[in-house]
Amino acid sequence: MNTFSFVICAATLFWPAAASAQLNVLISGGFSGAYEQLLPEFERTSGIKVTTGSGASQGTGPQTIAAQLARGVPAHVVILSREGLTELIAAKKIVAGTDVDLARVPLGVAVRAGTPKPDVSTVEAFKQVLLKAKTVAIPASTSGIWLMNDLFPRLGIADKVNAKATPRGTDATGLVAAGGADLAVMPVSEIVHAAGVEFAGDIAAEIQFVQTFSAAVVADSGEIEGSKRLIEFLSSARASDAIRKSGMQPLATSR
Repeated sequence: MNTFSFVICAATLFWPAAASAQLNVLISGGFSGAYEQLLPEFERTSGIKVTTGSGASQGTGPQTIAAQLARGVPAHVVILSREGLTELIAAKKIVAGTDVDLARVPLGVAVRAGTPKPDVSTVEAFKQVLLKAKTVAIPASTSGIWLMNDLFPRLGIADKVNAKATPRGTDATGLVAAGGADLAVMPVSEIVHAAGVEFAGDIAAEIQFVQTFSAAVVADSGEIEGSKRLIEFLSSARASDAIRKSGMQPLATSR
């Protein structure tokens, strides 16, 4: 081996681990808008490459984050609703003490672009909009479960609205944009930058459901330090602007 080759080999051996680290992330729709804006900066500044998959925070079916982890889909970090994360913690799928709340987001209403925006600012107005709609798209995950099991029954409209509610994955706005549903009720962060729809407004404060989206390191995943670096970045003050622009309130805990 000549001197030049020896130097190259030695440099490779002592190259910082972070530069060659690879992370797999499973994320639900609510935080995806901010995440997609922030990820390039994280990869550039950390030298860590990230592969991202998607899944629902809660619910049934093979594409929930819990179901994917259960069947061995590789993941180092999960980002999902606090409700979904609580279930993963209880199932021993998360490294203890690594969970961090990233942002909060209220529920809002999306309508097809170019159509009149309904008034959803009061409880009664929101009820009437739901009752008049032929089809209502809602998430198949945390907020959709809450709407069907809690809010609609509380408003006394469950029998009428649940029958025409269409639980969807991340494409609830797509259904509205295509004319397959009159409106969608979902986290504002999944509405504000979606194609083909417009934001009609938050639902009334008295019946609002503000979701918290959180991140954590997956148990037995390896790459603990790289995973913690990603979560620290997403929860830092430098991530706040992107989170706000995605319709969420940042919960920055570090710099």
